[in-house]
Amino acid sequence: MSYSVQNIRNVCLLGHSGNGKTALAESLLYMTGAIERMGKVADGNTVCDYDPEETKRQISISGAIAPLEYKGCKINVLDTPGAFDFSGEAMAALRAADAAIIVCSAKDGISVGLEKAWKYCEERNMPRFIYISKTDEDNSDYNATFDALRARYGKKIAPVVVPIWDENKKVTGIIDVLNKRAYEMQSLKRAEIEVPEDKASVITEFNDALKESVAETSEEFMEKFFGGEDFTYAEMIQGLRQGVRELNLFPVLCGSGVTCMGSLMLMDYIVDLLPNPMEGNYHKATRQDGETEEFVVSPGGVPTAYVFKTVSDQYGKYSYVKVLSGEIKPDMNLVNGRTGAGERLGHLYVMRGKKATEVKELTCGDIGAIAKMDKVKTGDTLCDARKVVSLKGIPFAEPCYSMAICPKTRGQEDKIAQGLTRLNEEDPTFTVTNNAETHQMVVSGAGDMQLDVLVAKLKTRFNVEAELVPTRVAYREKIRKKIEKQGKFKKQTGGSGQYGDVWVRFEPNDESEEFVFAEEVFGGSVPRNYFPAVEKGLKEACIHGPLAGYPVVHLKAVLYDGSYHPVDSSEIAFKTAAQLAYKAALPEASPVLLEPIGELKVTVPDSYMGDVIGDLNKRRGRVMGMDPTGDGEQVISAEVPMAEMGNYAIDLRSMTQSRGAFTFHFIRYEDCPPAAQEKAIAEAKALAAAQ
Repeated sequence: MSYSVQNIRNVCLLGHSGNGKTALAESLLYMTGAIERMGKVADGNTVCDYDPEETKRQISISGAIAPLEYKGCKINVLDTPGAFDFSGEAMAALRAADAAIIVCSAKDGISVGLEKAWKYCEERNMPRFIYISKTDEDNSDYNATFDALRARYGKKIAPVVVPIWDENKKVTGIIDVLNKRAYEMQSLKRAEIEVPEDKASVITEFNDALKESVAETSEEFMEKFFGGEDFTYAEMIQGLRQGVRELNLFPVLCGSGVTCMGSLMLMDYIVDLLPNPMEGNYHKATRQDGETEEFVVSPGGVPTAYVFKTVSDQYGKYSYVKVLSGEIKPDMNLVNGRTGAGERLGHLYVMRGKKATEVKELTCGDIGAIAKMDKVKTGDTLCDARKVVSLKGIPFAEPCYSMAICPKTRGQEDKIAQGLTRLNEEDPTFTVTNNAETHQMVVSGAGDMQLDVLVAKLKTRFNVEAELVPTRVAYREKIRKKIEKQGKFKKQTGGSGQYGDVWVRFEPNDESEEFVFAEEVFGGSVPRNYFPAVEKGLKEACIHGPLAGYPVVHLKAVLYDGSYHPVDSSEIAFKTAAQLAYKAALPEASPVLLEPIGELKVTVPDSYMGDVIGDLNKRRGRVMGMDPTGDGEQVISAEVPMAEMGNYAIDLRSMTQSRGAFTFHFIRYEDCPPAAQEKAIAEAKALAAAQ
């Protein structure tokens, strides 16, 4: 069944890991009859957590879609992981959603996950509800959580559902503030009950607060309010809806995903107050001529769909799309805005967790999946040839935690590379690079958990066992003083022998990092035709320095004398002679190790400044400056040796309770201090011995 754009709601669930987002999605599916029995995260049988890694770890790892039908509306619920290593999934879901429900637990109050979710919504001007979960569990405190929200985000926090307690402070039911009605759950069925007498004053107080909020949405309502007139139910809904859309109101609801308490009420408010896709976030599109324009979501427009997620498993590849204009059908020919290439659409599906149901069309505002679109990537726009546009990509965070990945059995490097390429289609938030200098395949992501999951998926999906080892730092070596040495290669075997003799002057060259070769040979002591062989021999020798075998830079070599034999001399002999001169000279030329230095930018709340700067000093970092961002955070700029940054992503997380973020980029090489140089040389020798 297809729905008109006015009857579609796309809502994403955000919040801290473990706060009950997946359980809430499960209860919404159950209460609308989309599923016949409730699954539990602990039992690994929920609709949204279907990946083997999710059931094993009992947390969400990837975003999932749970469409349901309620009161003539289709609600696409996008469940996202709360673990910060998988925040890319939340970014993708936010791109497809028109509103958010931030789930916070009545046990934990305001968590880092809630703060981050709020920030994501602020950046996108996204309407949002706050849902206080686990209200009926032991040690939960709805009031403390609500008060903390009010203290943090002000009067815009509007309670529309409040819990009912018994004398033991246990939550037994909930009250709909707007309708002044009370409900409790009886074996997963909702039953209306009398409003407790002692709650009447509370309801009146909250109801008056809601009226005040509604009055502020228009002058007409303001006059009515001050005139002492009551609003009708329709006016209340209209005012609340406008307040939610204009971000003047953030309704607070509550309940329990396990008992389904509050789930039906949440859906009532999703339908009544949250925007449909035409009223949702506006999109910016880049035309073929490079100009950007506002993209209007319209059912009557030419077909346009945005790919916000890709799933590539053993059953095939699905491109998850949100239709932003017109409608799409199987076998339709569209153009990929990124590549300009034509794409013929495959079968269309509506996904519920991993279950795919084939459909004949996807209408404007709806979310579905297209099968077997091999050349289409996450972030692509599929559009009609009459109007080719490209919507902005998803703003994934830069990977900041790197490890080298290698197979447990030799010779399976290609298998790992192929597996990671396939996994990268699904998860564009990690990168893979082959470092030619350190001979390592380096995988970079958001943190250790994300990389662990990649290794586990390589085993389960591609049958290749891999392990993660620390990345090696690419040092350099240089010399600090001028030195002259002879290199002589003389070998007599039966018949013609080998003879090459060179005198080379090695000197530091601060102007260029590249190897520079020059010659000052007089009187033909070394014939010109052997100069290239000498240069080649020295270039090859520079790959391995005298201290720890790292490449030598800033080196100038001058060939100024030598001798040759008219019969026995050859290019190979002069090449070998040059390398002998290099090996004799460099250890005596005061060699030093150069270490790579990176520019670090750390964004942290003011309260963590002292800890972070103290930690940077321990890492031999130089703090270059601090800039306040204006919202209680500071950006610390520093220069830090790359060798000290291996575990920084994990350490910063523990120092700032996951509130800190950073970027780190290589800028230059610098002389390595003696203690760090000794450590690096010892590590290099140990590595060489192990190989």
